[in-house]
Order: sequence, then C-alpha cells, then structure tokens
Amino acid sequence: MNTSGKQSSIGRISWIIAFFIIFQSAIAEDALVDPERFFESTFGDLQEELEIVQDEEKTALLVMFETKDCPWCERMKKQVLNRATVQAFYQENFRVIAMDAEGDLMVIDFDGNEVEESEFALKAMRVRATPVFAFFNPQGELIARYTGALKSADDFILLGNYVIEEKYQDMKFSKYRREQAKS
Repeated sequence: MNTSGKQSSIGRISWIIAFFIIFQSAIAEDALVDPERFFESTFGDLQEELEIVQDEEKTALLVMFETKDCPWCERMKKQVLNRATVQAFYQENFRVIAMDAEGDLMVIDFDGNEVEESEFALKAMRVRATPVFAFFNPQGELIARYTGALKSADDFILLGNYVIEEKYQDMKFSKYRREQAKS
C-alpha cells in the first residue's frame, strides 16, 4: 500500500478544509445584516444621548440625518450600513441614532429645547441634502460632518477612524482619505 499517496490526499483534504474555514470566517466577518440594527433606539432626547455616550465611554454621538425618499440614504443602508464589520466598528466606538430631516417628531436638542426633527435638522444643523453624518463630542459640540453617501464599507470605517483619531482638527476628511490611500 502506498502511504505517500494517502498522505498526499490527506494533505489536500486538510488544505481544502483549512481554506473553507478561512473563507467562511471572512464571509461571516462581513456578513450582511439588517441595516436598522446599525442605529440605537432613541426617545429623541439628545442630552440623554450624550449622557449615554459618556457613560459608555464612546468617542462621539453620530446622528445620521436622512429622509424617506433619499436614494443615497437607501444606498448607504443597502451597501454599507448592513455590513457586520461596519456595525461592530461603529457600535464599539459611537452611539448612533437616525433622525428624519423632514420629520415632525419632537426631539430635545442639546440645549434642552423641544423642537421638531425637521426644525433641528434645518435650522440647527443646516441639513440641505441627505444623508448627513454628524458627529458630536460628549459635550454636544459638532466635531465632524460628512454629507453624502460613501462608496464602501471601508470608506465609512475610515470616516469613523478620522473622528476617533481627531484628524478633523487638522484636515478635511477628503485629505485624510487621500493620505490613507497612499499608505
């Protein structure tokens, strides 16, 4: 009996099994999940949201301003916010809520005033197009803002790193993205 043939077959089978396990873990790592799981439930009290950011020692509060008929918002949800890697990264580092830029629900702004979502979006945040990703530090100060859809999950994670690394103090996100692409 040829034992080297058996060992060769066993080696190939082991390699195939190892490849399958690695491939499956790569798929599971960036599995598609419900994009609504990206957002935390909220009662619309932004002061309370900041308290949660502080209690959970998150970097910032991220508010996604969207509208019901926004194709770019839908694109973000279907191609970026539904990625398990994106959700895990943002849930670890940020408190994330969504706000309807045309909505009529009442929210409590950072100053304790009760206003409609649409009024907060338009007057306080000057949202003219959606989506808008607005990052607020634990004191409620706007520290970074990005308007529009990002092309990939990697770009969206890069936006989060831009905030975590506080690069917004030194440069615009577009420059940060170019610099990261070079390295």
